[in-house]
Amino acid sequence: MKIFKFGGASVKSASAVKNVAEIIGQYNDNIVIVVSAMGKVTNLLEELVRNYFFNQKKKKQNIFNEFKNYHLAIIEELFGEGCVPERVAKLFSQLEEKTNSSPGENYDFEYDQIIYFGELFSTTIISEYFLSIKKNIHWVDVKECIKTDNLHRAANVNWELSKKSIKEVFSFSGTNLYITQGFIGSTEEGVPTSLGREGSDFTAAILGNALDAKDVTIWKDVPGVLNADPKLIQPTQKLNELSYREAIEMAHSGAKVIHPKTIKPLQNKDIPLWVKSFVDPEAEGTLIHPVGYKLELTPVYIIKQEQVLITLSPSDFSFVGIDDIQDVFTHFPGVRFRVNMFQQSAIDLNLVIDHPEFGLDDIIADLSKNYEVKYNTGLELVTIRYYTDEVVDKQIKGRKVYIEQKSRKTARLVLK
Repeated sequence: MKIFKFGGASVKSASAVKNVAEIIGQYNDNIVIVVSAMGKVTNLLEELVRNYFFNQKKKKQNIFNEFKNYHLAIIEELFGEGCVPERVAKLFSQLEEKTNSSPGENYDFEYDQIIYFGELFSTTIISEYFLSIKKNIHWVDVKECIKTDNLHRAANVNWELSKKSIKEVFSFSGTNLYITQGFIGSTEEGVPTSLGREGSDFTAAILGNALDAKDVTIWKDVPGVLNADPKLIQPTQKLNELSYREAIEMAHSGAKVIHPKTIKPLQNKDIPLWVKSFVDPEAEGTLIHPVGYKLELTPVYIIKQEQVLITLSPSDFSFVGIDDIQDVFTHFPGVRFRVNMFQQSAIDLNLVIDHPEFGLDDIIADLSKNYEVKYNTGLELVTIRYYTDEVVDKQIKGRKVYIEQKSRKTARLVLK
């Protein structure tokens, strides 16, 4: 049994959906397909959430219309003009009803009550298309299977309950093909939650672990795991294989090709992970698996943009100690603030975080009550695995260096 995960780029259009069907048609195995929202729909829904929560009625309606028209255009190309499947029409009504209701006071909660519609639409449209071409497929609402706590936007999986539900639902009785959603789950009470941005990879790993999959494949628009984001650095090289450990290091540093939580469920059962191209499905891709030998890897670049450097100094010039570090981290609650790097000196503590969607000014003001605070925005955090002095020098040439850290295998640079 195999798990296939298709991201937004792989299902962004009618032709892309047809390509997915062709890829699936090349396999005779039992398969579970995990699908993300189409194209950039999650970004669009995040805009919808913001305007819904802050009661921007006109903007909210415009975004909803854009969302609806995007999907209708794909539907028309797949099924013909005016042929909107009943299940899809019902989803439009449900989303519109939600966004016309009054929001509660918890932004993260409201986020999770809207964001999952992206995956519901993509999987419903694709399943209807498969059925229209006489390909038997069973649609599953993954919220009924993956159970979590109520930490909205970064929910933790209840593995015991989830494994039991997954095995019951994905029984492969009467079908060898299932389609379900990535990124989302629900509490024991059935309240929708999400597993963290780009979490569809993690969903595939959860299902792979619970179902003892032969392997898991993530289908991307690149030939495999590259040593850099081709949009930021050229030329790039494909990495033919990686160990679980190396994949975790890369993902934790911010590599976008794999969600950071993906590896552990697979490593626990030695389930191989393939990263392959939906553009060239016959190509070998990258294999992530147990490796008992030393890999000779080229330098690997991971670049995180839109970073904020916050420098804190005790107002009385006392030393920065463990109590200060613990205190500072309490100011970064929830999932809106991710600390990617920190560096301590005698009287300074430097933190590098993703620029949050909102709330940065409040955090700075709060920290300023106990510390002298300086901060810079619009920075890049560059991580280089298997660095050489030459590649580090090339990265920093002509740029302002705020922080430079080096260990045995990794160099990390905060640059302007």
